[in-house]
Amino acid sequence: MDSYLFGLLDLSFWGLAAAAFIMVQISMAGVTLYLHRDQAHRAIDLHPVIRHFFRLWIYMTSGMITRDWVAVHRKHHAMVEREGDPHSPVVFGLGKVLKEGAELYAVEAAKSETLDKYGRGCPDDWLERNFYERYRNVGLASMLLIDLALFGVAGITIWAIQMLAMPVCAAGIINGLGHARGYRNFESDDASTNMTPIAVLIGGEELHNNHHAFPTSAKFSVRWWEFDIGWFYISILSRLGLCKVRRVAQVPVLASSPRTVDMETLKAVLQHRMHVFRDFSRQVMLPVLQNEIRANRMQTALGKARRVLMRRPQLLDDAALARRSRLLADNAALRTVHEYREQLQSLWEQANVSNEALVRHLRDWCARAEASGIRALQDFSAQLRGYIPQTA
Repeated sequence: MDSYLFGLLDLSFWGLAAAAFIMVQISMAGVTLYLHRDQAHRAIDLHPVIRHFFRLWIYMTSGMITRDWVAVHRKHHAMVEREGDPHSPVVFGLGKVLKEGAELYAVEAAKSETLDKYGRGCPDDWLERNFYERYRNVGLASMLLIDLALFGVAGITIWAIQMLAMPVCAAGIINGLGHARGYRNFESDDASTNMTPIAVLIGGEELHNNHHAFPTSAKFSVRWWEFDIGWFYISILSRLGLCKVRRVAQVPVLASSPRTVDMETLKAVLQHRMHVFRDFSRQVMLPVLQNEIRANRMQTALGKARRVLMRRPQLLDDAALARRSRLLADNAALRTVHEYREQLQSLWEQANVSNEALVRHLRDWCARAEASGIRALQDFSAQLRGYIPQTA
């Protein structure tokens, strides 16, 4: 009788809590390593044994099919923060994504056009077509029986926790709070944030802004004090020969002194767009803003002013846009560096323009920046002329 009540393992309360935690962490590892970094972005190549273990585990703990998750996620990147994004808080509101994230996933995954366009390259073997896709509830039922056998009556609770892990953590927290709360290393064209620099509970996915800045990077941490447990797993698997890293985000390489702007400079600057604009914000916009607040006793909070000046306009509400307009209208130095930022941004936005024309654009920008009389802008231009292109 005891085996029915307490299961084959007969664990204490804390043993059951530890078992539930470990199982959820396996699910999070499956999401970040297999679904996200291996399948959706091809940033790593997992060994077939590891790949199929996670494929089976996710099927048993969520009923999720690889192609569904991958297709919805790829569409999220393609349509981020605008109409068509399957689960953007900017589009649907934070509350809806937090409470109904799983439902939003299900609605998008049911669209054949989404699966056909964004689900290419996912498993399409006999097992996927004839078992996983046809009998989705078999995996869930099997997991329940396993939990009951191992943990007894408490297995029902552990099973429920497993079932909630992906809807709450992935569909709700990452897609909701990961686009609404936290800090940003990079001003990407979306509202993504890093929720915490110590990314351990949700497989490293907490470093969401870093991921949106470099979607095909296998490593989500970019600053020395950030920790990505997903990358920790990858490092272990790589040493065991069970994982191959295909891409990581590159860090800009600078020459020892400024160089003449040429095709190589252009290539390097275009290659490191995210770092260029992060450095412009930190080395130009922020110092000028701080100086103007001190010198002119501007009646504005530094944090709010920094946000409205550096965030992309499409991510600001009407009140924030009005605040930015007032700041720029009332301050010539801020207006000048903001205009330089917009002119630099246009380097990436010009379509059907020759490389030679882009080189002239960058060369002219640097010349004007160094003649501007604004020290921060002059120093940044000299740094920009030191960029050296790297091979992939």
